[in-house]
Amino acid sequence: MKKILVAVTFLTIAFSHTGLAQNTAQESLLPALLSNYLNIKNALVAGNAANASVSAGDFIKTLNGIDYKVISEGNINALLKDAGVIFDSKDISRQRIVFSHFSDNMIAVAKAVKLSDKEVYVAYCPMKKASWLSVEKSIRNPYYGSSMLTCGSVKETLK
Repeated sequence: MKKILVAVTFLTIAFSHTGLAQNTAQESLLPALLSNYLNIKNALVAGNAANASVSAGDFIKTLNGIDYKVISEGNINALLKDAGVIFDSKDISRQRIVFSHFSDNMIAVAKAVKLSDKEVYVAYCPMKKASWLSVEKSIRNPYYGSSMLTCGSVKETLK
């Protein structure tokens, strides 16, 4: 009986460590996801639709590697849908329109899980009435690019 109890205890510990290792591996994708998002944002700031599309493809690849235990299925599906539109579009105006909804979903994720060891800022553009994430306090507006580069302000700091 003792041998069975020891064996069950050993197996329970072994499987729980495997689960923890998988969650840790999944969580290590979160900084890459944020980086991919920021690359999309920076491409929109620069007015570069091609780079926004490529970065959206990278975002999709990273997001597809994340389990529903780390980010909810609903959030993953919403992010995939928006990133897919940015990826498929070559029109900077269309990409910027979708980026607003995409950013709302990323902000929800950033509030639910820690995407970075550094502070992440939620910036807001009053002209567009839309937010985005940034790792810098300085405003670089992805919705208007060079025409209104510094329009907006930091509204929240996520730690």
